[in-house]
Amino acid sequence: MSYQRRKEFLVFGAPKIEQAEIDEVVATLKSGWLGTGPKTARFEGMFQEYIGTKHALAVSSCTAGLHIAMIAAGIGSGDEVITTPLTFAATANAILHAGAQPVFADVEPGTLNLDPAQVERRISPRTKAVIPVHLYGRPCAMSALLEIAERHKLMVLEDAAHAIEAQYHGRKIGAMGLAGCFSFYVTKNVVTGEGGMVVTDDPEMANRIKILSLHGLSADAWKRYSDFGYRHYEVVFPGFKSNMTDIQASLGLHQLARVEKNLQRREEIWARYEAALADLPMDLPPPPEPDTRHARHLYAPLLKLDRIGMTRDEFMHKLQAENIGSGVHFVSLHLQKYYRETFGYQPQDFPVACEASQRTVSLPLSARLSDEDADDVIRAVRHILGA
Repeated sequence: MSYQRRKEFLVFGAPKIEQAEIDEVVATLKSGWLGTGPKTARFEGMFQEYIGTKHALAVSSCTAGLHIAMIAAGIGSGDEVITTPLTFAATANAILHAGAQPVFADVEPGTLNLDPAQVERRISPRTKAVIPVHLYGRPCAMSALLEIAERHKLMVLEDAAHAIEAQYHGRKIGAMGLAGCFSFYVTKNVVTGEGGMVVTDDPEMANRIKILSLHGLSADAWKRYSDFGYRHYEVVFPGFKSNMTDIQASLGLHQLARVEKNLQRREEIWARYEAALADLPMDLPPPPEPDTRHARHLYAPLLKLDRIGMTRDEFMHKLQAENIGSGVHFVSLHLQKYYRETFGYQPQDFPVACEASQRTVSLPLSARLSDEDADDVIRAVRHILGA
């Protein structure tokens, strides 16, 4: 059969939204309670139970969660926080917003996750914390990272934006450090449009995060204006506007209820790609490490540029011409203008992250995709690479 270009554009990362979410949002709008309220509290309870921590605090984004978690942990001016350069800018930006300095450590070949050996080399007397990023939904080497952190008396704050369903040696990702931060952005595995969650077992940490997320008030808005009657509050800290709304939580309640079902669907698509693309000039994502669970957030092979005769960006333009959306996750932060010029980084300072930045491409992966959609992706990739 001759190759045929897909007729309609396949949007990269389009979420699967069902009627239950739509009905819940409409009911919220009709209720008159659009801000932080009872549905946000319900969503926090569901998420707390799913992850298995003692506390879950809903926030406006994972970025906001990382920011206020660091402030709640006492991280600030003069401190250093070690993290990966192969992540979205939000990870390092949040460190700067907290007043600290991000210190990058290179990633492991293959997994592209933070390399524990490189982390240990970057520790200084100013180091206060480590932020492992569970890239693409693959758990970091948490045993080694936690051992290093304990030995050097460092805090671990997990960036679990990609990893809601992930597990490491029987423990949920996000629940292994002092706190974990999750994202519900429109492309994530649980979607609220914008939004995030911070989880922790530390009650004092949870209380500080709760206060910081809403202007530093001693009581949140839905308690102040609920049917219990007006309650006075105090400003106990110059906090932030980082709260989640009940409109967002209305989506999250049903998205979280289907989280395992949606993971199963992404696993099916992942396996379809694995079987169909194995012979092409690209390095496919390695299998999950033993006794871990991959959250299957992004399917990001590494192109063998020396064999395909084009750059990664040229490959993406060709996919676009075939009506297939794709993404880049990520161009290493040490190559980005602000971090390059501010900290004087050179490309080869982090060689593994640098090489991955040039070769990585993310193919569509969403519970919304049909088998036909996945097959269109496969046919387009094979057509472009001349297989």
